Amino acid sequence: MGTRRKSRELVLQMLFQADMGRQNAEDVRRTFWGERSSVDAEVRGFAEDLFRVATDRTPEIDGLIERHAEHWRMERMAAVDRNIIRAAVAELLGFPTTPRAVIINEALEIARKFSNPESVQFINGVLDSVGRDLEKARA
Repeated sequence: MGTRRKSRELVLQMLFQADMGRQNAEDVRRTFWGERSSVDAEVRGFAEDLFRVATDRTPEIDGLIERHAEHWRMERMAAVDRNIIRAAVAELLGFPTTPRAVIINEALEIARKFSNPESVQFINGVLDSVGRDLEKARA
């Protein structure tokens, strides 16, 4: 598994912990990394950068998701799916040089590993719509 994929999986876990445990970002960082002291510095660095974007821009990210997930409110989405989408949208916003297709594909691979098969199509649709919208806004 590549460095970035591992980082993305860790970010999903951090966002899930924050979401389900109702913890702030600093509490998540402290407990999460305390249990994972052997994580490679490069993996941790990208995970930290991505988690920071996701937590600093949560209202913007959740607004984008709700606009593009037709007839779905955030609280009705499965927690894993919601946080996979949050992480990917954070990467679309915070790392615009990473190709949209790469970010979406990585999110789908993570969904295949951590979520159920039916979620993959939903996540793909939301992320594709958000990604196209962000690219139009940048153009």
